[in-house]
Amino acid sequence: MKPSTNRMLNRIKCIYMFIRNKGTVTTQELVEEFGITPRTIQRDLNVLAYNDLVISPSRGKRTKTQKKVKMSA
Repeated sequence: MKPSTNRMLNRIKCIYMFIRNKGTVTTQELVEEFGITPRTIQRDLNVLAYNDLVISPSRGKRTKTQKKVKMSA
């Protein structure tokens, strides 16, 4: 796997864990927490939403779904 792909997957996993632990978060909270651009956050959230791991209960906010996820190291 390319190093850039590995970094992206690790970042998406960290974003998911942050949302899972915090509950509902805004895009701005994610930008501040991870120090990346809103566009990058949005792309990562789209990956999570496509895989039915997060939903947007209201505009600009995200929360996890009830889908079971097995986390590995």
